[in-house]
Amino acid sequence: MSERDVVTWTTVISGYVKCGLIKEARMLFDDVDAKKNVVTWTALIGGYIRSKQISEAERLFDQMPDKNVVSWNTMISGYAQNGRINQVIELFEKMPNRNVVSSNTVITALAQCRRIDEARKIFDRMSERDVISWTAMITGLSQNGRIDEARVLFDQMPERNVVSWNAMITGYAQNLRLDEALDLFEVMPERDLPSWNTMITGFIQNGDLKRAWKLFNEMHERNVITWTTLITGYIQDGQSEEALKIFSKMQAEGITPNQGTFVCILNACSDLAGLGEGQQIHQVISKTVYQNSAFVESALINMYSKCGLLNIAREMFNRSTQRDLVSWNSMIAAYAHHGCGREAILLMEELRQSKFKPDEVTYIGLLSACGHSGLVDEGLKYFDELVRSDSIELREDHYSCLVDLCGRAGRIKEAYDIAKSLGPKASSCVWGALLAGCSVHGNIKLGRLAAKRLLEVEPENPGTYMLLSNIYASTGKWREASKLRLKMKDKGLKKQPGCSWIEADNRVHVFVVGDKSHCQSKLIYSLLRDLHFKMERYGYQPNRDRGVEE
Repeated sequence: MSERDVVTWTTVISGYVKCGLIKEARMLFDDVDAKKNVVTWTALIGGYIRSKQISEAERLFDQMPDKNVVSWNTMISGYAQNGRINQVIELFEKMPNRNVVSSNTVITALAQCRRIDEARKIFDRMSERDVISWTAMITGLSQNGRIDEARVLFDQMPERNVVSWNAMITGYAQNLRLDEALDLFEVMPERDLPSWNTMITGFIQNGDLKRAWKLFNEMHERNVITWTTLITGYIQDGQSEEALKIFSKMQAEGITPNQGTFVCILNACSDLAGLGEGQQIHQVISKTVYQNSAFVESALINMYSKCGLLNIAREMFNRSTQRDLVSWNSMIAAYAHHGCGREAILLMEELRQSKFKPDEVTYIGLLSACGHSGLVDEGLKYFDELVRSDSIELREDHYSCLVDLCGRAGRIKEAYDIAKSLGPKASSCVWGALLAGCSVHGNIKLGRLAAKRLLEVEPENPGTYMLLSNIYASTGKWREASKLRLKMKDKGLKKQPGCSWIEADNRVHVFVVGDKSHCQSKLIYSLLRDLHFKMERYGYQPNRDRGVEE
């Protein structure tokens, strides 16, 4: 070109920015012959914000010779996206001229940081509002639990669009007011796919799978979000087998799964230890863009681990090209699941050498691995390390793992002291871990205390009665065990029997204790008797004190 004007320079620089080539865009921007205007500067600032280089965007913004309202809004939006709410307010206050977009951005940012009163003041001061302003304020109020105030605002709106209706419905669903959400949904002048998906998500989040399924069947059109939401609902409800069937229907209808779908359905395979199904889904994933997704790889590691193939899980971890902290945590959790404490510790040391830092989930996996491997001293060392950490907040799961660690090793008094030291903060998970330890080691005194605390929180949990009954039975206190069983019967409580399953020749065989319903039960029991005889010959002595089934 013989002559390049400012439009040409801006177009090329903006093109580089849109392609993510921020270095190339900057080189062109800094060229001595470059012709720039406010649009050129704003385009490059936006590029830095999109590439998470907020400090560089800030420097460039400060150097701008002239700024317009779009430049200011771009920088404010950058601060908001990076959670720098104080800079958002500071820049907003400095703006010489504001438009409705400026206020909408700040209202949204403040609401997300739970500074809803400040957001409301800005909204009330606005001389001009559009439908986005009203919707942002309604969403902010709903997310901060002020749903009735949000509804008053919704009713005052001069005009509404489908996004406004969806925001109000979502607010009701998030605040556990499903009937009002449904009432609003039924009077909507027009519905789009997000409207239906919002209602289905609301029902699922509130555990109402029946109404979610009914709504799903009424839909004339469904997208991948609809299907994934329903699959998630069934998995959360413990119906992983049904979730797999829904996934098959989804594929039959030609809907392409996304990353979230694959992660969800692999979790279903993990729940069922469905290796065959998991491998089939892995084959599907290998033909998609999600094969290198860190989240999908972590779900695959978890699936292979839960299906008993720890070596394949480790191979996947080693081959990972997008390894992140989630991947490390998944592998440590896999070792914990298989009781491989030493391997989990070695992996933790590898993690320390990497660019990632352990988080609260890492320590949960590590403490669990130590507990399942009897590595008490190592577990206590890591817990002490966790307590001294400034960057990680202690969670109840950490204390549950610590109590479980001590309980499994027979250090019941230590486990009890830990639970007691938490006071009212001690959750049912903590007391449940203590009760399990008391059950294994036959500690009646502390078992009673743990059971009492558990029943205060979960009075209808049959598992608590069963564990305490087992403690009595294992120490020969049959009368107390019998009383507990009668108490369970009077309350109408019945523990769901544990079951085992195995997949052979593409068929899943399920067994419960004393089960004789299988067509080959005679052969199975014959083999079990033979195996039991051989075990006793080699010195195995069964615990015959357990008079109550698990």
